[in-house]
Amino acid sequence: MTAQAALAAAVRVLEAASIEGAARDARILLAEAMGLARDRLLLHLADDLPPTVLARFEAMIAQRVARAPVARIVGRRAFWGRDFTVTEAVLDPRPETECLIAEALAGPAAQRLLDLGTGSGILAVTLLAEWPAARGMACDISDAALDVAAQNAARHGVAGRIDLIQSDWFSAVGGRFDLIVANPPYIAAEEMTELAEEVRGHDPRCALTDEADGLTAYRTIVAEAGAFLHPGGRILLEIGWQQGRAVARLLADAGFGSVAILPDLAGRDRILRAIWPG
Repeated sequence: MTAQAALAAAVRVLEAASIEGAARDARILLAEAMGLARDRLLLHLADDLPPTVLARFEAMIAQRVARAPVARIVGRRAFWGRDFTVTEAVLDPRPETECLIAEALAGPAAQRLLDLGTGSGILAVTLLAEWPAARGMACDISDAALDVAAQNAARHGVAGRIDLIQSDWFSAVGGRFDLIVANPPYIAAEEMTELAEEVRGHDPRCALTDEADGLTAYRTIVAEAGAFLHPGGRILLEIGWQQGRAVARLLADAGFGSVAILPDLAGRDRILRAIWPG
């Protein structure tokens, strides 16, 4: 069977399973099965697929039909122009999280940054890669997540500038920072059933929800963050689209200034920015 024929058959299977973006996903998975860069697939559609490659591709399509996200199937996710390893131990990065990176880079370069609940390390690793003079600390409660973050730090050449520590938010953190970033679990327990199966069935539950109202992590982070920021230091938090006012109040009540709610590309509240007074 040619790659073109296998691709067409896979698209039909995915469409029959009501997979959104069936053609896109099939192309990505075929390129992966063939060991090709995605932009080279078009040049090889007339190739005959060896049985082992066809079997690998069909197995990937079966995983996608079962609602495994493409990033989980191929083991990596593109984020801010770089590929990051993802496993079942970490959250699959969302495009909306790039808004936090954009906001961080729009301000002064941090000399020292802290990433709370780092997961795959996308925030700390991306910022350190963009700021070659910076150093960082990234923490997570999960050893398995920290292993993934270490892989990504090594992949992108920042392993020598990042300290990865096991910590429940600030519990094991020391020192002060110019920037604190976090994308904590913000989905309320009652909202979990509304999530797509690709999210609910594959992301670690503890990375999605606090099993409460979705604000538990923000209360802890905001209450303690001032003690870990230099005067004039920034905090950037990703939030759920309905949480802007509530988290902004927490920041203001904790003494932060210049509190701003920033939108994502769809115009929904997504990032909270605030400055510790100096």
